[in-house]
Amino acid sequence: MYPSATDKPPAVFIMGPTASGKTALAVQLAQQLNAEIISVDSVLVYRGMTIGTAKPTVIEQGGIVHHLLDILDPAEVFSTGQFRTLALQLMADITARGKLPILVGGTMLYFNVLNNGLAKLPEADVALRLQLDADVARLGKEVMHQRLATIDPVAAARIHPNDPQRVQRALEVYALTGQSLTDFFKQAEAVEFPFQRIKFVIAPEDRAVLHDIIAQRFHCMLEQGFVEEVQALMQRGDLHEDLPAIRAVGYRQVWQYLKGADDYAGMTEKGIAATRQLAKRQFTWLRKETDAHRLITGQVDVFKSAMQVIETQMAARCATMG
Repeated sequence: MYPSATDKPPAVFIMGPTASGKTALAVQLAQQLNAEIISVDSVLVYRGMTIGTAKPTVIEQGGIVHHLLDILDPAEVFSTGQFRTLALQLMADITARGKLPILVGGTMLYFNVLNNGLAKLPEADVALRLQLDADVARLGKEVMHQRLATIDPVAAARIHPNDPQRVQRALEVYALTGQSLTDFFKQAEAVEFPFQRIKFVIAPEDRAVLHDIIAQRFHCMLEQGFVEEVQALMQRGDLHEDLPAIRAVGYRQVWQYLKGADDYAGMTEKGIAATRQLAKRQFTWLRKETDAHRLITGQVDVFKSAMQVIETQMAARCATMG
């Protein structure tokens, strides 16, 4: 349908580590460009998880339509494939209504699946999953993660030991096929992406600056009632620590605190450390985005710089089509 990159309708990608100012920039651009925002975040999809996710308030949303916020209950699981399907549907709908889709967030796996397609993995095997469940109960998460590191060190470096579902899925894929999850991703058939991507990475120049922002924001979340938010989730009685929502950075540490595993100071320290580790993993992904325009958090002309890039690329598209 679109024979060359500039014939495709445009879509803006705003990527960056946590607490880097992605949302504020996206809203500014959306207000200027008649756009709608699609959240690229694996935790913002959950209802009742507002403070610990720094979910943008109605005021912070600036009158801009935001998609993929509050669409699931924390007891539900949201797959990468589901995200890709919904995001592409939303992008097509927004474009059809004459608006520009802006995708913003820090879940790099979601951006990756939009950029590179989705690997066709084998279906789940019930018997094998039961065996893996028994293994993790008997041996522990660390041993299972080490088992993954032996067969697929790339996946093991990407998947945290405290993420048993993804560890077990990677082990399951290998057991069923003899191929690692990483091999499947490499062989994924990259379906032609139907949009012209205008990509930005926003981050501070100095990693220490981001570390300070993360610490300040975590303390602010606690003051706003983060512990009470997690307490409300715990009191439901149907949620547990192996759910993706409860494993989310910050939520896991507060959950442990409410169970009595840590004191308040220890929980705070671990929550900040876990958020900084998340940022470190995000930076690792972002280094691969070599075709993205780089913006510096806090720089006075960030919005102006981004607008210039977008206007230049959209003008080039119009010239090609004309």
